[in-house]
Amino acid sequence: MGIYHFIAIGGIGMSGLAKYLLEEGHTVSGSDIEDSKYINALRELGAKVFIGHDENNVPENATIVVSTAIRESNPELKKAKSLGLKIYHRSDLLAEISRNAQKNNKIFIGFSGTHGKTTTSGLASYVTEKSGLKPSFVDGGIVPEIHTNAQHKDGKYFIAELDESDGTIVKYSPDILVINNLEEDHLDFYKNGMSDLIKTFEFAVSNSKKVLVNIDNEGNKLLKGNFITFSLKSDADYIAKNIISGKEFTTFDIVHKSSTLTSVKIQLAGIHNIYNTLAVIAALNEAGVEINRIIPYFSQFTGMGRRFQKVCEFNGFSVYDDYAHHPTEIKATLDAAAQKFGKENIVAVFQPHRYTRLKGLWNEFKNAFDNTSRVIVTDVYAASEDKIEGISGEAFSKENNRFEYISGDMAEVAKSLLPTLKSGNIVIGLGAGTITKLGKELETAGKLHVFN
Repeated sequence: MGIYHFIAIGGIGMSGLAKYLLEEGHTVSGSDIEDSKYINALRELGAKVFIGHDENNVPENATIVVSTAIRESNPELKKAKSLGLKIYHRSDLLAEISRNAQKNNKIFIGFSGTHGKTTTSGLASYVTEKSGLKPSFVDGGIVPEIHTNAQHKDGKYFIAELDESDGTIVKYSPDILVINNLEEDHLDFYKNGMSDLIKTFEFAVSNSKKVLVNIDNEGNKLLKGNFITFSLKSDADYIAKNIISGKEFTTFDIVHKSSTLTSVKIQLAGIHNIYNTLAVIAALNEAGVEINRIIPYFSQFTGMGRRFQKVCEFNGFSVYDDYAHHPTEIKATLDAAAQKFGKENIVAVFQPHRYTRLKGLWNEFKNAFDNTSRVIVTDVYAASEDKIEGISGEAFSKENNRFEYISGDMAEVAKSLLPTLKSGNIVIGLGAGTITKLGKELETAGKLHVFN
């Protein structure tokens, strides 16, 4: 067994990898700038975690695990290099875990694409676990009821979310690769936009045994290869038909090569979640899972953490948290919310994530908020990026007379927003940064009666 030290162990991706290694029997330590529930869970499994980065935290015989966010100036990274230790990017570790799973005769199913990979990997993990198949998985969010983002078990399947944001998807060789969709994003890495993204995914396709592709997506149509296809609109290997959408559930049939494979019911709203469900059923069917064994659990899946997740309700309004930080994701979330609650009740609070994304997709963001009654724009969450002149939350808020700008941290946003909310409002925080604190800050402001 190995010894691993994680620099910034508390993030959703890093903590999942650390948990997986602990359950495999490895020795794990790590550090982060603050405590969290993820870190506490790792401590309970036996990890030694330091708060604060210090060169003395680094074991002399460990493999060091870092994410893209860790800078060369980090004292633990500098110490590891001076000791000549092996340094893994988190994608290197996930690739090693996946190879070991395959050596142990597990079928490796990877979910990727610009949108939906957390929901699809989490849904696949959920239904296989709930049906008793004992999957191993590493997902990018907390799976409901299971209350974890990763586990190591002795079942036949290894499921993982494969991140494309920094090109590291080329490191994996899944037995089944699912590509939900492809759109311009992560323009800090993909400098030439779609052309760079397509080149990366064509390399990933060449590494995979089977590739499932949503052929309704325009970006996916640029890919070349021999694919298993799924669709809501066209002839494909897997098709969703007879879709009936209600306020509580959506039902539809799945046709596989002209024969009805199954019928399914889901409580997740929005057409994007029909695609997500179709992708999961198609992938698991290709992996040899008995579909009727897993179908009952689709209707029980409430969604991944930070995916249209209800965080609080008081004073007659509800607050939801959603990780959407790309225009297509935001539009999908707001369309689903409007279908469920009515456009007139939706108050979107948008925290732009990264200056490069806001600049590169400026016009797309402008058109993503139609299904709302109000749009609140906050300051940009930089995610370690430097500012770009002329690109800011305040500047973006001037693009539409329905957009309102509130400056400051989430506590200040909540303090300003709270007295303007009405009974029946559905407040949805949108973004990948500190916007996740909005519900808590609104509750705090409400308890303190801060209305000025």
